[in-house]
Amino acid sequence: QVPLVESGGGSVMTGGSLTLSCQASQETANHNCVAWFRQAPGAKRREGVARLNTGTLNSAEYIGSVKDRFTISHDAPKKMLYLQMTNLKPEDTAMYFCAAVRRWICPTLSAPWDFTDWGQGTQVTVSS
Repeated sequence: QVPLVESGGGSVMTGGSLTLSCQASQETANHNCVAWFRQAPGAKRREGVARLNTGTLNSAEYIGSVKDRFTISHDAPKKMLYLQMTNLKPEDTAMYFCAAVRRWICPTLSAPWDFTDWGQGTQVTVSS
């Protein structure tokens, strides 16, 4: 069974909005540390965008460049993770991935290698 499956990517103009979805499997739905990463064209590494500990209230964290524009959320009964993106900019263009792991202390956004399960990615393209 595929651990995570993203959807919702697309092409928008600057200032537009998109909501990405990530469907967890029966196994990965129990992972409490969830996050969104992105990899821009030509970039060597994935950049952490937002993370959440589903077992802790108000635990969402964001990188500075998306704070106040992106919102990470989780729907446990549906086994879904979301990333609402508003006021999109061309520099947000990237392949977006959801990631998950079950840990007492969640990995930071600068440590993608600590997340054990990944989706295949969904492309977001923002045109000026």
